[in-house]
Amino acid sequence: MRKFEETDVERLFLLDSNPEVMKYIGVPPLSEVHESKNVIKMIQQQYIDNGIGRLAVIEKETGLLIGWSGLKLLTEEINGYKGIYDLGYRFLPEKWGKGYAFESARASLDFGFNDLKTDTIYAHAHSENVGSNHILKKLGFQKTDEFTEPDGVCFWYELKSENYIL
Repeated sequence: MRKFEETDVERLFLLDSNPEVMKYIGVPPLSEVHESKNVIKMIQQQYIDNGIGRLAVIEKETGLLIGWSGLKLLTEEINGYKGIYDLGYRFLPEKWGKGYAFESARASLDFGFNDLKTDTIYAHAHSENVGSNHILKKLGFQKTDEFTEPDGVCFWYELKSENYIL
């Protein structure tokens, strides 16, 4: 896992233009490469403004970006929450089910609880996104709420530092 670089634009576009990847995100797949360039600039600005942001996940064997994962500081309200650390991840479909989301999420949780010294990390996933909901539960997150987005119901999760097992 590393910070996003401008050279990641083609691989990020491959991810964010894929309808399967974007199915439960609530926004349409990207259609122009320059949109991915804007996403990278936005994430890089989060590094500057908030000291944290999603990280590119690079597959060791190939050296290719296969997705992203990590914490970000929510600066806009979601489900009544703002100013909290939110865990998220997104991977290319051919990498689903191989443990990348779980492994990268654990590294992010370790960082959040041990380095950032936060007491709680939050996450949310579309109710129909079976894979993401499974990973969050496997990591120890507890579903504490549900909220409605334009594309459907989302589950809201919380993980307290005292309940996180390394």
